[in-house]
Formats: sequence, C-alpha cells, structure tokens
Amino acid sequence: MSSESATALLQRFLAGYPPALLLQVQELLAAGRLGQVLAAKYPEAHTVRTDSALYDYTQAIKQRAMRQSGPLSMVVYDNKLRVLTQALGTHTTIARVQGGKLKAKREIRIAGLFRDAPEAFLRMIVVHELAHLKEREHDKAFYSLCQHMEPDYHQLEFDLRLYLLHQAQQRSGGAASERA
Repeated sequence: MSSESATALLQRFLAGYPPALLLQVQELLAAGRLGQVLAAKYPEAHTVRTDSALYDYTQAIKQRAMRQSGPLSMVVYDNKLRVLTQALGTHTTIARVQGGKLKAKREIRIAGLFRDAPEAFLRMIVVHELAHLKEREHDKAFYSLCQHMEPDYHQLEFDLRLYLLHQAQQRSGGAASERA
C-alpha cells in the first residue's frame, strides 16, 4: 500500500488523535503488524451470531445499566450498513398513534461486520447505540453514559478504529500476510 493511501486511511479512522499516537499506528501499518497486535489483544470472535442472540445480548446490557429506559422492539444485524463509509450501528425511534395513545418503537441495527468481530467491539457498539436511547448527541453526557455502561469505552473505541483501519487496509490490498 502506498504511503499516500495509508495516510488517507489514518485520517479517515483516526483524525483528531495526537500525532505521537498516529506515528505509532503508522509504524505498525508499515511493519505489517497491526493485525497481529489486534489479534493478540482480541484473540476470539464472539458467539452472538443470530439476531435473536443479539437481541438477548443487548437486553442483558440494557437491563444491567439502563433499566429505566424504554423497551427495545428490535435489535438486528444489518448487512446493508456500510461500515467503512457510513455507520457501525443505528438506532431509531418510530412514533405511531394507536387509538388515543402515542406508541414508540425503538430499534437498533448493528453492522453485519460485527457478527464475526471480537466480543469487545460488539459490546462497544451495543453500548454506543443504547446510550443514544437516552442521549441523542455525542456530547459529554453521552460519553459519560457510555463509560457508565462500559468503563473501557474509550479504549475499545480506539481499538475498534484500529480494527476498521486494518479491515480497510486489507480491502485496499495491504499486507497479504497480515490477518486479524
């Protein structure tokens, strides 16, 4: 991979991080070791493969950390979400009038890529989407809630960005011997 495309990938996934940290990541990329580092830290994929298992997994996290929030009507893997260009997950609230009452349906969709990802990354995405049920904006209150549900949230978010960077590198013809 040319250094120009490596720089573009770094900017896409790690914009805003300190230059010293970016240099470390760039060295891992150049040495073809990013996948190995991630595989050592997160050696196994999770076992949450079906939509019903994902719903149960999400409900367990929600029950433990956000009991007072409204019920979820659906949690599914969505293969149509384009992870590298759009979102990792989405949350929607659909309001409908039924009789004289206003009913809200809450749905979470997780990108299909996470069906085979390490469990820590799935947990981070689920926590992120659950936090959006209470806090709409990515502000201090939102990240505080994420950390309440997952104390290592910020580290997991950074590692997930590295994982996505590695996936993008593989798609663009990066080091063929490196696999995470």
